[in-house]
Amino acid sequence: MDAKTAALEVMNSAIESADPYRAVRRSINVDGNRMAVFGEEFPLSGKVYLLAFGKAACSMARAVVDLLGERIEEGVIITKYGYAEDCPKMERLKVIEAGHPVPDENSLLGGRLGLELAEKVGENDVLLVLISGGGSALFLLPERGITLEDKIRTNELLLKSGAKIYEINTVRKHISAVKGGKLAKRVRGTVISLILSDVVGDPLEAIASGPTVKDPTTFGDAFRILKLYGVWEKLPESVKAHIELGLEGKAEETLKEDLPNVRNFIVGSNTLACESALAKARELGYNALLLTTTLEGEAREIALAIGSIVQEIARYDRPVPKPAVLIAGGEWTVTIEEKAGLGGPNQEFALSIARKIDGLNAVVLAVDTDGTDGPTDAAGGIVDGKTLGLLRESGIDVEEVLRRHDAYNALEKVGALLRTGPTGTNVNSLMVAVVPKERQ
Repeated sequence: MDAKTAALEVMNSAIESADPYRAVRRSINVDGNRMAVFGEEFPLSGKVYLLAFGKAACSMARAVVDLLGERIEEGVIITKYGYAEDCPKMERLKVIEAGHPVPDENSLLGGRLGLELAEKVGENDVLLVLISGGGSALFLLPERGITLEDKIRTNELLLKSGAKIYEINTVRKHISAVKGGKLAKRVRGTVISLILSDVVGDPLEAIASGPTVKDPTTFGDAFRILKLYGVWEKLPESVKAHIELGLEGKAEETLKEDLPNVRNFIVGSNTLACESALAKARELGYNALLLTTTLEGEAREIALAIGSIVQEIARYDRPVPKPAVLIAGGEWTVTIEEKAGLGGPNQEFALSIARKIDGLNAVVLAVDTDGTDGPTDAAGGIVDGKTLGLLRESGIDVEEVLRRHDAYNALEKVGALLRTGPTGTNVNSLMVAVVPKERQ
């Protein structure tokens, strides 16, 4: 097996392990009028309602429908455009496709319908909330006085600022009527949230901005983040006004205590995906090393650091001897300071590391496990020791491309884009580096 094929097999194993349908099915057991989630039992004496939002919403919902069937009274499913094909076919379920990463009118519709559903849940009823990556944009309901356009503008500013996902979510929670545990506040019955984590370290309050979880962040934290990343002065006036009210104690804070009727469970994460990748690499006969599942930072900079380790293996057989596979998971970012080209963090990672592995017998891929890297049709990029030379032969100035954040067009020109199509899951990004023993 050549190095590229090995890298793709390791990647596919990771993505398959994070399959949302399997994650839900292995976490739930239904026996008569009782349902157990990871062994914790809940009575099913009343009605069951279903609310699912995120890129993996359809697969997760299908698992619940297969388990509970006609017990489900009503449900709302909100997912990204093009992701609804896998949704369960059931008249009681309303399916909405909405915008991501930039929310749109359908995101707002999903937020309204989801909140209406939550308020229907009686004291003896159960609301199953299925949460996955992308939920912050797809399940949207701004606080009073903040328009959709204002929320979109705020979201765009944050996404371009280089802020980490948990920092972005801190702001989102404080201008939302459903995030930061506010959804859970509206439910009289039992809330059971099954969560597919797309946030480094799996902090519950940060995943999809924590609609069913208590939140440790404050309006003060949101203000600090907006100032830190130079966003505050650019914000719409309605958003600034609401945060200022919060700073004065005149706007509702997010949920600050656990609610006795709410339980949250993580059913899948980047850690599980990386561990599956590690097992697959070893199965293929490689000396495999899982570097970290919490890698964060500027994509092109951390790519150089990882590239240095690949160099060390290729030249000196350390920290692991050839044939070797390095695996890392996390969430890398791109800070856009001016008008940018086309690409995403994983494409930028791949283009950047191509500089470091030039001439080496190595293959490196970086992929967003949801199948979409930035606003493109690519999931990431896959490069080897020949890629930089091919780029130069094509007349591409890699340093200039990285400055303009136009990795997509550069990688496409040399056949180095990685396209998986929608995977149905989302558990952060994944890096796989393969250094074979013999030149292939």
